Amino acid sequence: MAELSPGEIDYTELSFPDPPPDRPFVAINMVMSADGRTVVDGTERGLGSKLDQRLMRELRVHFDVVMNGGATFRASGTSARLNDPELEQWRLDRGMSASPIAAVLTRSGDLPPERRFFIDDGFEAVIYLSSAAPDAVRRELESRGRPVVSVPEDSGAVAALDHMKRTLGASRVLVEGGATLNGELISQGLVDEYFLTLAPRITGGDTAHPAVQWPGEPTATGIRQMTLIHAKPAETGELFLRYRVEQVRD
Repeated sequence: MAELSPGEIDYTELSFPDPPPDRPFVAINMVMSADGRTVVDGTERGLGSKLDQRLMRELRVHFDVVMNGGATFRASGTSARLNDPELEQWRLDRGMSASPIAAVLTRSGDLPPERRFFIDDGFEAVIYLSSAAPDAVRRELESRGRPVVSVPEDSGAVAALDHMKRTLGASRVLVEGGATLNGELISQGLVDEYFLTLAPRITGGDTAHPAVQWPGEPTATGIRQMTLIHAKPAETGELFLRYRVEQVRD
């Protein structure tokens, strides 16, 4: 398989199928080491190259909302910024906002106020807060200026996607972790595609940090099948993978 130079991989050229009738099209994007870890020193930073970071921003241009879970917000922050005038213009030329909407789904409401999510008014943002969170937490979050939407504790992801579709008008949602949010979405059949950057790094350590997890031990009956759409090796040593997630049929 021939390696592509960084300039030969362009995610702005990607196309996507229409969303399902009842929810937005959902894709996950993750970076993982060769030994299966997505976190080093508490965040995903340091795993991917500058090329991976560029392709992450290029992938974002296709989506209306970029969503994270609360743990990822605390570790790395949540931002929908593209940090590239050309990418912003790409969206504007297609009748979109300059940046996607940033979203976070949180059960506890523990979201550090110093994060860019709260202090940068260059993009829209929304907080999906579990109905189990105390009223005082909700009021404190609302005081920071971002809208707060209450979602059921046991079906927060489903309710968030429904709000994105019906209220925000979103047709595509990109999820950038973490593992618990990824697992909640995949286990409920709410993910259509899965992008994975396989980094040429071994992190070691004795703590598992998978890209996807949900409660319980893995079982053969619980495996979710995917179909490879593309595999792009780059001169950086990274392998950029795109899969279609096959839905479980009754």
